Amino acid sequence: MPKRLTLALAALAAAFAAPALAGIGPQIANFTLSNGLEVIVIPDHRAPVVTHMVWYKVGSADETPGKSGLAHFLEHLMFKGTAKNPAGRFSQLKDMMEFEADRMTGLVLTDEVVRPELNVVLEEQNMRVANNPAARLGEQMDAALYLNHPYGRPVIGWRHEIEQLNRDGALEFYRRFYTPNNAILVVAGDVTPEEVRALAQETYGKVPRVAETKPRLRPQEPVQEAPRTVTLADPRVTQPSLSRYYLVPSSTTAPAGESEALDLLTHILGHGPNSRLYRTLVVDKGVAVSAGASYDGTAVDNTRLSVFGTPKPETSLPQLEEAIDAVLADLIDNGVTAEELERAKSRMIANAVYANDNQRMLAQWYGASLATGATVEDVRAWPDRIRLVTADAVRDAARRWLDKRRSVTGYLVKDTRHEEKRS
Repeated sequence: MPKRLTLALAALAAAFAAPALAGIGPQIANFTLSNGLEVIVIPDHRAPVVTHMVWYKVGSADETPGKSGLAHFLEHLMFKGTAKNPAGRFSQLKDMMEFEADRMTGLVLTDEVVRPELNVVLEEQNMRVANNPAARLGEQMDAALYLNHPYGRPVIGWRHEIEQLNRDGALEFYRRFYTPNNAILVVAGDVTPEEVRALAQETYGKVPRVAETKPRLRPQEPVQEAPRTVTLADPRVTQPSLSRYYLVPSSTTAPAGESEALDLLTHILGHGPNSRLYRTLVVDKGVAVSAGASYDGTAVDNTRLSVFGTPKPETSLPQLEEAIDAVLADLIDNGVTAEELERAKSRMIANAVYANDNQRMLAQWYGASLATGATVEDVRAWPDRIRLVTADAVRDAARRWLDKRRSVTGYLVKDTRHEEKRS
């Protein structure tokens, strides 16, 4: 994910675990219009190109129970036009701002628009999930990981609930959350803060507040006391695999330094050919063809840390799970080396610096971070916080959060029952 925000008008950025970029902080401007719209300007004059994004602080976790997929459905409907701009206009920055400001509160939804788009969403669910065994397993694992929190619902929605979505529900959701005081405008590229401020005031500044948003308080998880295992068998599976999700703090919910320690733990554990999982399972023991780990740190509430592997043909999934557990146990017992820690820090910070060359990625990192509760300074200071993480902090994070009682293990296997009937 990223996993959980379906933020209209901008791509999901939950997958980016390191939302920070060294060396550009002093250039970034941050101000708020009188109607509550927050504006971030990231000047980049290397090419005459501008990236413009509007992020809304709302996602699938904010949906009314029983209406899963509503945030994603409305994201589709946001492209259907307004009374002023029925066909949309995408050219100059001012035109873009005028259009986005118009549809911030002026979206026109009719049954003639809504019904066909619902069919588009249903087909998307069919392609992305129903016909994808790995995606179906991921949905089942999320539902098992979150016992109480709405993150257990798929962002795209449960199909039987998607089928019931309609115009009235979409408009209610839109009027409740789509207001300038619940939005963030990010402009990156060949602009100055002064010209963006003038254009933003001329366009977005005219949009009135239409709702007063409340704090995003969701049901939280109880103490998790039992590990769970989910197995999904499908005849289309060509390669069995194993995944495990741990419930862990996000960058928003973690105490100071904890999210950064989890980030480094994940890199040491499962990023690249020098990681613990890959080196042990693929290179040394030869029981897997791939292995790794990931951490979805950008979220409003607690998130997940994942470990995964694909076994060699002669290795069973229980054998692979045992081998993974041995790697985790060794790290929990003995911690990480100074060399591993410094290599991970250097790689993570270098990746962030290299990302400065990608204007869109810059805009997405800032948008995703601020939409989930961070500040511009939080994003700017991320490299410094990474540098402060100690080996003891990484070991403590592993001991605290790599607890099987807070986990779901998923087996993806080939369903051979139909083959047996044919033989």
